[in-house]
Amino acid sequence: MNDDSTGAVAPPDPNNPHGHYPGDYAGLPRKRYAPDNDNEPDPGEVVWAWVPYEEDWTRGKDRPVLIVGTDNGWCLALPLSSVDHDFDKHQEERAGRYWVEVGTGSWDSEHRDSFARVDRIVRIQPQTVRRIGGHVSSAVYDKVFAELQQHWAD
Repeated sequence: MNDDSTGAVAPPDPNNPHGHYPGDYAGLPRKRYAPDNDNEPDPGEVVWAWVPYEEDWTRGKDRPVLIVGTDNGWCLALPLSSVDHDFDKHQEERAGRYWVEVGTGSWDSEHRDSFARVDRIVRIQPQTVRRIGGHVSSAVYDKVFAELQQHWAD
């Protein structure tokens, strides 16, 4: 895993995989699509990992995320959902949540459409990735990244 480190946060502690969470990443990661069949989480891959809840970083749940970058040893990822938020788009926007469709993939055993949340970039410790579920196409990654740019533009 190449690192786009800013040095702004401490690197993850491999001896304490669910230890101190430094907080969600704020900003636009460097664009790099690099899925690689190496059993390491890479940008463009969908992985299953523990994701902290927004309201309480000491709690969380195992869920799929799309890796979009790295920062000082952490993977930067967008939480995925199989819930289509188009029906409640205005409610989601009022709550500050924005979603982009990424389609289906091997990460979902029921082959449901997935949606990436572009307003929240979580940090994932690479060693806590439970499994790599596949990757999105470069076209889908470009579409997701365009939404990230729109949301995180200075």
